[in-house]
Amino acid sequence: MNARAISIQILSRVRATDAYLNVVLDTFLSESPPADPRDAGLITELVYGATRRELALDYAITRFADRKLEALEDKVLAALRVGAYQLFYTRVPARAAVAETVQALKDVGLTRAAGFANAILRKLAALPAQPLPSEEDLVEFLSVRESHPRWLVERWLRQFGRERAEAMLVANNQTPAVVIRANRAKVTRDALLEQLRETGLEARPTPVSPVGIILPPVGRVEDVYGYAEGLWQVQDEAAQLVGVYGDIPDTARVLDACAAPGGKACHQAETHQVVATDLHANKMRKILSEAKRLGLTERLRAEVHDATEPWPEAWGEFHAFVVDAPCSGLGTLRRHPELRYRRKPEDLGRLAVLQRRILENCQEAVPPGGLLVYAVCTPEPQEGQDQVEMFLRSHPEWTAEPPVPREGVKLPLTQAYLRTLPGPEGWDGFFAARLRKLY
Repeated sequence: MNARAISIQILSRVRATDAYLNVVLDTFLSESPPADPRDAGLITELVYGATRRELALDYAITRFADRKLEALEDKVLAALRVGAYQLFYTRVPARAAVAETVQALKDVGLTRAAGFANAILRKLAALPAQPLPSEEDLVEFLSVRESHPRWLVERWLRQFGRERAEAMLVANNQTPAVVIRANRAKVTRDALLEQLRETGLEARPTPVSPVGIILPPVGRVEDVYGYAEGLWQVQDEAAQLVGVYGDIPDTARVLDACAAPGGKACHQAETHQVVATDLHANKMRKILSEAKRLGLTERLRAEVHDATEPWPEAWGEFHAFVVDAPCSGLGTLRRHPELRYRRKPEDLGRLAVLQRRILENCQEAVPPGGLLVYAVCTPEPQEGQDQVEMFLRSHPEWTAEPPVPREGVKLPLTQAYLRTLPGPEGWDGFFAARLRKLY
C-alpha cells in the first residue's frame, strides 16, 4: 500500500479502538514497513497532522458533506481528513492530493465511497482559503483554527490570558523536536554532544536542562549513534527538569510509585538505587527493557503494585518517593494529539481524587526528613498546584522545599514549584512539587 492508504488504515484504527496514535503508527511501520523509507516520514506527517488539525478539517468537510461525519465509516472519514490536511497544510499540489487520496480509498477496499470522497475533496480544493469561523466568537475561532475542544480553549483563556493560551494552542500543533537525556551512568552530556557531532548530527544542548540534547530530524531514533550503546534516552526537556528539580541526594533509596513509561525512573537510576512500580505488568516489562539497554539493571528493580495500596514492608525503607501521578496529560497534546478530543472536563476531578489517594498512601511511607517529588504532565492547577497546596494544608508535617540553586541552571519556578507550559520554549506542560517531611 502507498503512504496515503497506510495513513487511512492507521487513522481508522485509532478511531475504532481509541488506541494511542503513536502505538498504532509504530505497529504499522514495524509490521509493514513501506517499500520507500521516505514514505514513513510522509505517513507520520499525514496521521499526526490530520489528528492535530481534526476540528479544523471537520469544520471544512462539514460544509460539503450531505451526512453527519460521525455517521461515516472510519476509513471514509480518515480519507477525507487526510485529503483535506494535504490541501490546507502541505505543499502537495491540489490535484495530486485529491487524486492520490481517492485512489488510496480504493486501495483500502472502499471503491464504492470513492465518488463521495472525490466530490468533497474537489470542492475543498476549489475554495480560495481554508474556512474558519468569525473571530467575533474568539473561543469558537481558536477552537476550530487550532483544533482544541471549546471547553479547553475557554479554560486556558481564563487561566493564562489570551497571549499565553494562544501560544499553547499553537505549540500543540507543532511537531516536537527529538530531545534526549544523556545517560550519566555512561557518559557526560558534553562528551555525548561531541560524539554526536562527530557523526555529522547538528546536535545542540537543551537551554535549561543540564543533561539534555536536542537532535535534528533523524528518522528512526534507534538508528542514531549511541542508542544501541545505551548512551541516552529519549525524554522531553520538561520531563528531564522534573528529575533535576527533585535534586534527590545520591545516597537516597528511591521508590518511583507510578513509573511507566520509565523515563524518570531511569533518570533516577543513573545515580540512585530505584524500585520502580506500576499497576500494569506489560508496562514494567518495557521499563526493564529500557533499563537493560541503558545498563541500569543493577540499580533499577521493577515491581507491579497499585500506588493507592500500602507498600510491602519487605521492600525496606525509602528515603525519597517520586510520584509521577496519573493525570489528564493535557501538557503533552503535541505528542498525543488524540488526547485533546478524548478528555472531558469531568476527567480532571476524577483524576484529582486518584492523585490524592496516591499522595496520601505514599506520604505515609516517607520517613521524617525524607522527600516526595510529585509531578503531573498537565498545566491544570486542579491536578498540580491546587492539589499540592490542599495536601500541605492538611499535613503540617510537610513543607514545600525547592532545591538549592545550581550554578548555570535556572529552573522555571513558580513560588516553590516547577512549572513548564507548552509554547515557544518548546516544552511539554509539567508541574512538580518537591516536598520535605519535617517530622
